[in-house]
Parts: sequence; C-alpha cells; structure tokens
Amino acid sequence: MELKELKGVGPKTLQGLFDLGINSIDDLVRYYPYRYNVYKPINIRDCIDNSTITIIGRVVSKPSFFRGNKVKSIIRFKFETSNNIINVTIFNQPYLTKSLYINKELTLVGKYDELTNTFTVSKIFNDVLDKTLIEGVYHSSSNINRSSLVKLINNILLSDYEVNEIIPSYINDKYELMNTKDALKVIHNPIDNSSYKKALLKLKYEELFEFMFKINILKIRKELNDNFVIKDFNDDSLKRILSLIPFELTKGQMDAINEIIEDFRSLRRMNRLVLGDVGSGKTIVAFISLILNKESGYQGCMIAPTEVLAIQHFENFKSLFNDLDIKVELLTGNTSKADKNRINKELLNGDIDILIGTHALLEDNIDFNNLGLVVTDEQHRFGVNQRNILRNKGEAVDVLYMSATPIPRTYALTIYGDMDISLIKDKPNNRKEIKTLKYTFKDLDKAFDIVNEELNKNHQVYIVSPLIEDEESDINDINNIKELVNKYLVSNKKVGILHGKLKNVEKDKIINSFKEGKIDVIISTTVIEVGVDVSNATCILIFNAERFGLSTLHQLRGRVGRNSLESKCILLSDKNSERFDCLVESNDGFYISEMDLKLRGSGDLFGIRQHGDMSFKIANIVSDNRILLQCKKDSEEFIKDNIDTNFSNFSYYRNIVNDLVNKD
Repeated sequence: MELKELKGVGPKTLQGLFDLGINSIDDLVRYYPYRYNVYKPINIRDCIDNSTITIIGRVVSKPSFFRGNKVKSIIRFKFETSNNIINVTIFNQPYLTKSLYINKELTLVGKYDELTNTFTVSKIFNDVLDKTLIEGVYHSSSNINRSSLVKLINNILLSDYEVNEIIPSYINDKYELMNTKDALKVIHNPIDNSSYKKALLKLKYEELFEFMFKINILKIRKELNDNFVIKDFNDDSLKRILSLIPFELTKGQMDAINEIIEDFRSLRRMNRLVLGDVGSGKTIVAFISLILNKESGYQGCMIAPTEVLAIQHFENFKSLFNDLDIKVELLTGNTSKADKNRINKELLNGDIDILIGTHALLEDNIDFNNLGLVVTDEQHRFGVNQRNILRNKGEAVDVLYMSATPIPRTYALTIYGDMDISLIKDKPNNRKEIKTLKYTFKDLDKAFDIVNEELNKNHQVYIVSPLIEDEESDINDINNIKELVNKYLVSNKKVGILHGKLKNVEKDKIINSFKEGKIDVIISTTVIEVGVDVSNATCILIFNAERFGLSTLHQLRGRVGRNSLESKCILLSDKNSERFDCLVESNDGFYISEMDLKLRGSGDLFGIRQHGDMSFKIANIVSDNRILLQCKKDSEEFIKDNIDTNFSNFSYYRNIVNDLVNKD
C-alpha cells in the first residue's frame, strides 16, 4: 500500500508528508515524536509559580466572549477545581464558545496566577482525565498539522497492516524484545514507563542492528575484494619527496603515510579515512599520497568543498613540489570553457598527473586516462553518490578521505567500520598552543584591547558573528558587530564582511583579499570554519559564543595558530558554560570532541557522515553506545552464519546486501 491510498491523504497532505521525509507507510509509522507532553491533573494550590500545569473541574459561569485589540478573541468564565473557584482566560480560540456551558466538565492545561486568581489556558480537553495522559509531540509542516499526522499513524497501527519484523527471531528471543508493531503502538501512545522503555529498546536495537549490519557487510566486501593491482614505486621516492618539504613531518603524519603505502602495496582497494585535528597537517599527507600514486603510474585527483580551498591546495602543492616532474592542474566552476576543454583533453591523453578542484570534477565530461587515487577533503561535505562518481571514473581506484572533525577512536571505529582509519593526533612542532580567553560583554573593551594589540603588530583578526541579520534582541548580528568594531577598533584598519548570503564570487574576493593582507579584520559567520588558512591571522573574537557547539568553537579557533606566532581565541558571552572551560583548558580536538559528545549528545556526530548513512530516527550513538556495541557483535555473528547462503532465509538482509552491491 502507498501513502496516497490512505484514507484522508489528498495531494496537500501527501506533499506535507513528503516535506517531512515521509515517503512510505513504513516511514510514517516510524516517524517518532521528538518529545512528549505529560498531562497529570494536580491541585491548583500545589502549582509552582509560572509553571504549566493540568487541572480538572467544571464550568460554573456562563462564558463571556470579547474581541481584543492585540488578540483576535478572549473567552472568560469561572471554573471550579479542587474546591476552588478560579477565573479562566482563553485567547484566540473563539470556536470554543459553542462547546462551553455551565457544569461542563473539562481538563485545562496552562499557567495559574495566584495574585489575580486567573488560569490562562494553552490547551483544553473536552472531558476529565481520569489518569495521566502522555501525548507525543511531532514536527509538522505547513501542509499537514500534528492532529492529522497522529490520526494517520494511529489508523495504520490499529489496522491489519503488517509491520516488517526485521530482527532475526533468535535475537528477539535471546533478549526478549517486544514485537515491532506493539513497540510502535507504545512509542506513539505511551501508557506507562515500563512498556515505554521496552518499546524504546526494541526500536533502538532495530536501527542500530541494521546500521551495523551495513557497516560490517561493506567491510567484509572490501576485505574479500582481491581484484586490484599492487601500486609500487621506488623506495627512494618517499625520501626525495620529504627532502622537498621545508619542515619535519610529525609522527602522526608519517604513520598515516606508511599506512597509505601499505594500502598501495596490498591486493585491495584503499578505503582510508585520515582523521586529524585542525592544523594537524592532513593536507601534506594527501599531497604525498598523490605523488606516490603518480610514481606508480596513475593519475590522481583531489576534490575540495569550496573554490577557495581548492585554489589553496593547488597553490600550496605547486610551491612545495615545483621541482618535481609533475603536471598539476586546477578545475573549478569558474574555469573557462576553453581551459575545461583543454584540461579534459590532457586528462584523457594522460598528460595531467594530478587534478585539484571542486564539484566541477564530478561533471560527466571530465574523464581520466588512468585514475588511481581520489582524495576527498572535508569528506562529510560530499554526498555518498558524489564520492562514488569520482571513484567510478577509473578502474582500481584507491580512495583517501580527510576530515578535520576529530571524534573519539571508539566511535570512529564503530561509525567508520567500513573504512581503515589513520589518526593524526599531534601537530607540527612549530605550532604554539592557542590561548583561549573568556570575557563578558561588560568587558568588551578589554577584548578589543587584545584585538587591537594584534593589529598593531600587523597581524590579522577574525571576528565571528552568530547571525547575519538580527533575529533575537539579545544576540549580536553582523551589522551590530560592525558598529562595535567601528567604535572600538584602532583607526586605519580595513574591515571586510563575509557570510553565506553573499555570492561565491564575492566571498572568494573577500577571502583572497584577507589572505593577501589587503583586509586586516574579517567579520564573518561560520563560513570561515573550514578552509581559510591565513598564517598571519593570530586572533579570533567570537561573539555570543554560547550560540555555538563545542566542536564548532574548536573548529573556529583552528583558523588561528597556523604559524609559529602566539595566537589567541576570545569567547565573548554573558553565559557560563562547561564548553568554555573545555576550550580554555585544552587545545586537543579529540578530547574536546569527547567532551562535546558527553555535553551535547550525538547531534554534531550525526552530521559527520552524509545524511542517509546515519539517519537514526530514535537511537543516539552516544547514550546508546552499549546497545550499538552489542549490535556490532550480534551483526558480525549473524553475517558469519549466513553470508555463505547470501542470507537465503532472511530476504530483508539479502535485499540490503544486493542494494549495497549495486551501489558499489
């Protein structure tokens, strides 16, 4: 059965479901509440000031109806509850007038003002609750409201619709897990805490088991694939490359390079992720890998999420390895048509060894002669399909991903179980620890004293705004910050403004001017979080730091300290936060990410992989880590016992395997 066949689903409702990412009936019944409202009637005298409470009672006076100036309507009447007579006010619900009469029994939800003896209603039930009611709260869209959504879900769950039971029966029995359809009924309409916990466990286990099954299948398929040739090169090649680099690589960088070399020399395709903190030197690892790939007789390419970053990589590569006999080209959306045609012709002829660029590399008419290595920088910024497009432009293509989003190793090994992982935890020896300071707005002048001190040394400064335009009265936007900068900044300093609403050409112009030293201060939103590398920038001032997550603050801080100069990060906020303490005490991105997971849960972590890879609807990879690890173990055993028969007794998992094979 399809969604459009459901009773009550017309074109508008169907579009509303699509807007919510609901494309099937199974999606609908698994569209879970994001929180619950609990309505438990209490005595009016037991309420706490300004708290939302639930009361029961009866109407004892004829309701009065008024038209207001600032509100559409007001209904007032007297109400008896807990042997008390109180005044009730209902705003903007004129249709209720017809259903309100003396002695009518009601359940009211709202806030009670003891001083005026007035109860202001936010929700009303046309009967008396005889027990606690737990009501799911759902995200809705303009084309479908909450009540319609709930009605559709409950109609399906009360019908004879068969919900797919995807957990193998022996596992269900082993853990005494609830039936899936029963679990769905409970999760949408909880009755008590005990059944709710059982339903939650079943649905979380389902999600995490399927996720780990996919991860483990991908890992096994990769390990079994022996159709790839060995990429080899002269052992002196690495020594020659290293001799051209004007600094000594860290142990972490060398370990990553050696692991990549092992992949090149093995009979399997490389599928490696280099996880490193901001400023840890992942890019040089990628450059060396591309050169060794060329030494093995193959072409390589490197894709970056922005043109600025692609140009930066291109220029850095040329400046470091200009003495090598390597033809490297740059391809972006702004490359002229004539140059694109020339580049494509030279790629096909094998005249270009390394191509660095943006999404332009994904175009159908960009073809390689002998592509052997694809490097994806900031891999979480590209979708799965986009990454596959590049890999499929050649035979026997090795893939190297890079990410500046450090996460604890335990989680990395679980989430990226289909990849080999290289961790770079140390930083170049010439880098100094960034000093992080916290100021309130009362001490704004002291914060700007530090900014001006850096500017007087002819250094450059980032100033970060949480908003482009004013949305909340207590939050600073770019325009407000610009006024403060004009007030506090030393004279004769050039200021640029950067945000996501600017056209790419404008953004690139501002960033390049900053890199070239033509702009002293750049006021920006988080668009500078990744990719802007200016060695002369020694200070970053972050307004309303409480508006940013810990990992984001750490990424922003990483825009400075990219040199041997002492650098500072200033957090400006009137609110105290554990996050600030973490940043003040540590520059270690892996430690910070671990603290971020503890403080905030897995919200940021879900963004690390492309949507679709980790589309958990009910599980939480942090708080449910024990379930996740058990699912990892259970899925490995399940695969081991059934992979030889291609899961002949489990059609659901056979289809998953076939889908993964086709996508590969």
